[in-house]
Amino acid sequence: MGVHAPEMPINVDDETGVWTTDALPMLYVPRHFFVNNHMGIEEELGPERYAEILYKAGYKSAHYWCEKEAAEHGLKGEAVWHHYMKRLSQRGWGFFVTEELDIEKGTARVRLEHSAFVYQYGKVNRKVDYMFTGWFAGAMDQIAESLGYSVRTKAEQTQCEAEEGCDYGLFEVTPL
Repeated sequence: MGVHAPEMPINVDDETGVWTTDALPMLYVPRHFFVNNHMGIEEELGPERYAEILYKAGYKSAHYWCEKEAAEHGLKGEAVWHHYMKRLSQRGWGFFVTEELDIEKGTARVRLEHSAFVYQYGKVNRKVDYMFTGWFAGAMDQIAESLGYSVRTKAEQTQCEAEEGCDYGLFEVTPL
């Protein structure tokens, strides 16, 4: 197994301790800490309700991230999407592979391999990667808006590696 340092700058402010990558402040926490918190909230709210909350928050966050990163790096269109998938993959969430992308139509298919959630949950025969779903619609909508397209989208996870017989997760973005 190869190990490599991601190609992204991490800066730590000596006075405040704030970490930044590119133009955004970051938090650095162990995977088990984050996922155990996620599981605890899910246990209290139920996965369906928690997924609704995370969808809205994730949509907003991805929209903001894509806007800021596009400006920081001078990116447009598909380049923003691919930069987003690369950065998500470099941050330990899993490997996000774009199988299909059409921004003008508002469609995408994203394969997720090595999900951080599946590593923690194991094979539980249900979808556990719902935190990511709003991210794809938020990213798609921000990029489409920046290109002057009126399409708005929704995203859903259609399969998960935590389900029996599945070797990877799959997400579909479609127009509303």
